[in-house]
Amino acid sequence: MGVQREGAVTYLKLSSKNQLVLPKEARAAMKVKGGDSLLLVVKGDITILMPKPRKYADALAGSGKDVYPKNYLKRERRSW
Repeated sequence: MGVQREGAVTYLKLSSKNQLVLPKEARAAMKVKGGDSLLLVVKGDITILMPKPRKYADALAGSGKDVYPKNYLKRERRSW
């Protein structure tokens, strides 16, 4: 499992046992250590690796901000 660095980009190599090693810098930035759970999200050809949140509500808080146009919710609620 080799790690090659080029600027801010880190390249990982998948081992013959399909394992990856996260570089120290990545573990520190993600605030994870051995035994921690991670989430792997695959969307098309994009893969995102992130620490598994302790509380999903906290992790998702604010994620819907700016999803709707300005005043959309006010107009929608008035229509009820």
